[in-house]
Amino acid sequence: MTLLVPQVGEEKFLRHALNTTAPENQTLKLFATNITPAETDTAGTYTEAAGGGYAAIGLTGANWGYAGPSPTTATYNAQQVFTFTGPLTTNPTIYGYFVVEATSGVLLWVEQSTPFTPATNGDQYKITPKITGD
Repeated sequence: MTLLVPQVGEEKFLRHALNTTAPENQTLKLFATNITPAETDTAGTYTEAAGGGYAAIGLTGANWGYAGPSPTTATYNAQQVFTFTGPLTTNPTIYGYFVVEATSGVLLWVEQSTPFTPATNGDQYKITPKITGD
């Protein structure tokens, strides 16, 4: 699916690049909202998955690797695995992931995926976070 950097994320990337705000680590979250990401979205647009052993995953700046230059890609050094203990307690289906700043909670980017419905103990959803600048 297509990754989207919404307006609030674009502003954060520019502020970090121009040294007007300090960068933060990120938090990787799954969303259980059947929605098409849009430029005007914020973190509050998405219903975060809940229940079934779900927990958001912290991402640290030192674990990003870079390749490029045409295009330049940043890839998290390890695949992130969400392991469930059963079904979600809110909306039962995961529709993708979103990444927010760990402290401010500002939405940096979002990506839809093939819908996934965890049902049993041990079900897994795997993501290798990656963003490409072109």
